[in-house]
Amino acid sequence: MNRQAQAAVMFLVGAALLHAGMTDLYLRYVKAGLQPLLLAAGAVLIVSALATAWYEWKRARTRKEAAQEAAQEAVQEAAPEAQSVAHPEVQPEGHVHREPRISWLLVLPLLALILIAPPALGSYSAMRTGTALQQPYGYNTLPKSDPIPLNLVDYAGRAVYDHGRSLAGHQVRIAGFVAVDSAGTPYLVRMALNCCAADAQPVKVALTGKIPPVLQPDAWLQVTGTYTARETHDPVNNGPIPYLQVTAAKPIPTPADPYDETWNN
Repeated sequence: MNRQAQAAVMFLVGAALLHAGMTDLYLRYVKAGLQPLLLAAGAVLIVSALATAWYEWKRARTRKEAAQEAAQEAVQEAAPEAQSVAHPEVQPEGHVHREPRISWLLVLPLLALILIAPPALGSYSAMRTGTALQQPYGYNTLPKSDPIPLNLVDYAGRAVYDHGRSLAGHQVRIAGFVAVDSAGTPYLVRMALNCCAADAQPVKVALTGKIPPVLQPDAWLQVTGTYTARETHDPVNNGPIPYLQVTAAKPIPTPADPYDETWNN
C-alpha cells in the first residue's frame, strides 16, 4: 500500500479505537482502567494519519510543480520541429507498479470492530478453564447493610481463605453469569482479567439451596444467600470453589462491564 492508503488505514484504526473507547465497547476487550490509554492511542493515530496525508499531498504538489517547470524549460529549449516529440505529455510513461487491491482487506477487521460488538466470554470458556481464585492480600471492612453487596471474587476469597469469618451471620448479594458442569452442578461465575479479554480467567462459586428450577447458561443472576463451609475443587485445575447457600435469586441484565478486574488486588 502507498503512503496515502496507509494513512487511510491508520485513520480508520484511530477512529475505531476512539469509537470503542467512548462507548462500552472497549470493555469487551480491555479493563476499564485502560480507557484513557485507548483514547490517547486513537487520537495519536488520527493525528499521525492526517499529518501523513498532508505531507504526501504537499510532496505530490511539489513534484507536480517541479515537473511542470521542467517541461516548460524543455519546450523552450527544444527546436520548433521537435517540440511534439519532446513534450512530456505524449511520451510513454512506462510500467507503473500498482499496489494489489487485496491489501484493502485489512480494513475489514476495523469495520467489524466498529459495527459488531463481540460477546463476552461465557460459560463455555468458564467450564473449560480452571478457577483463577487467588488469596487476597487483605480484606476491606464490610458495610453494615444486610444483605451485603459483594463482588463475586471478594466473596470467594473470603469464603475460601478467610474461612467465612467476616461473612458469618450476614446475608450477601453477588452477581454473575450461570454455568453448569457435566454433572449438573450450577455455578455463578465472573471472568477475571489482568489486562484484556485474552487473559480472562473464571472465578466460580457453586450454588446450593433455593436454586431456580431452570437455569440458562450465560444468563446473569443476582443471588442472595449466606456463607456455608461447604467447598469443592475445580476438576480442571483442582482449585478451590466455595459454595453459597442461596435464599433468593433473580435474573438481571448483562452488565456494561461483564469482566471483573479486582481478583488480583
